[in-house]
Amino acid sequence: MGNGLTDTLVNPTVLLAACVSLAVLATIYTVVTPFFEGDTLKRRMKAVSHEREQIRARERARLHAETGRARLRADQNGSVRQVVDKLNLRQLLVDDNTVGRLKMAGYRSQNALNTFLIARLCLPFLFLVVALIYIFGLETMPDSELTTQLLAVIGATAAGFYLPSLVVTNQINKRQASLRRAWPDALDLLLICVESGVSMEQGMRRVADEIAEQSAPLAEELVLTTAELSFLPDRRTALDNLATRTGLEDVRAVVQALIQADRFGTPIANALRVLAQESRDQRMNAAEKKAAALPPKLTVPMIVFFLPVLIAVILGPAILQVMDTF
Repeated sequence: MGNGLTDTLVNPTVLLAACVSLAVLATIYTVVTPFFEGDTLKRRMKAVSHEREQIRARERARLHAETGRARLRADQNGSVRQVVDKLNLRQLLVDDNTVGRLKMAGYRSQNALNTFLIARLCLPFLFLVVALIYIFGLETMPDSELTTQLLAVIGATAAGFYLPSLVVTNQINKRQASLRRAWPDALDLLLICVESGVSMEQGMRRVADEIAEQSAPLAEELVLTTAELSFLPDRRTALDNLATRTGLEDVRAVVQALIQADRFGTPIANALRVLAQESRDQRMNAAEKKAAALPPKLTVPMIVFFLPVLIAVILGPAILQVMDTF
């Protein structure tokens, strides 16, 4: 019974059928999921509003701490937080860039950090157990040496350890791509607001409302910056937080211009106009770069897939005539 099950699991035909089934299910899921998704924009904006309340709570906690009153605490997932505190995972698995990268990926709460730490702790052991069962229990590599099998197990364990970081990196790239596409348009809208006499906070709020359909992450960041400008005692801190959360040089340049304008009292309309033009030029250069790189990328697929079919269509009738003749 056990040998029959093992032979079935390691049968290439069964594995190929399983891979094809997973690919078909993934395709169906990718096509059908957008039709059942709700309004994610409202959910994102609600989360940002909740972040504003958390900022207010932190500021009240700071004031209470300065006056000797009780400190307020944000609600957290108690079980996960207890595990993290008991194992001291923050000092073992968190470096100086981890919290910043989580914020860049859109995970700003303390629960997100705790979940990330638990994932980095548990996934290596989970991948290790799965690799041991698959390689040694099912004997999927019977012809390989023991060293090769152990290297495969170690590789699976390392993959489980770095998988959360890869997920965060992927989310950062997606958010930065969305921010980079919508940032020039947001600067144009902010320039119009500033030239019409609207304050910076109100201008960012209106830009967030207008840009939300194009880029929900940018709308989130602008609303959060507006909240920090309203509650934080230092405007420079709020603007620096915007540059840190986005991780884009274009945003950092605009932030520096806003900080200098707020410090020296200079008008920021001209600076915003120049920075918006530079952002549009950089976006156009990136698009031209992708367009220029497209022909070399298409060369290999055309040779592999299109050229044999073209040769068969052109020479096929001639070959059939020659075969009929001889």
